Amino acid sequence: MDDYESLSHSKWECKYHVVFIPKCRRKTLYGELRQHLGEVFRRLAMQKECRVEERHLMPGHVHMMISIPPKYAVSQVIGYIKGKSAIHLARVYGERKRNFVGQHFWARGYFVSTVGRDEAVIREYIRKQEAEDTRLDQMNMWR
Repeated sequence: MDDYESLSHSKWECKYHVVFIPKCRRKTLYGELRQHLGEVFRRLAMQKECRVEERHLMPGHVHMMISIPPKYAVSQVIGYIKGKSAIHLARVYGERKRNFVGQHFWARGYFVSTVGRDEAVIREYIRKQEAEDTRLDQMNMWR
């Protein structure tokens, strides 16, 4: 029971694997923006009493394992993180880069899966996602 979080009347462990993409699959998640977004996601999750357990920003998408209390819907938290991070990007980077359009940075929708007993497997998958994408790209070069 030590691994579980608690609210006033419940013990819980609700972790989700979430993937979402920037609109038009923009390749802007690398470089300066990539490091900056990790901290933004972490702070926004904390505002909703959530915790980002693992994250990896790929050139065209974001992988995240997030712990969300049962009093919040997954869609509510992910919508909040995507919306507030888009507004933040528009304010911070909007003057330097014209292709940031505020609330329209992220595409609609996302993928979500419950973690359950496969937490270690999913953590490993998120960590090694970039290497796996590179390996698959190299394999496709020979086709």
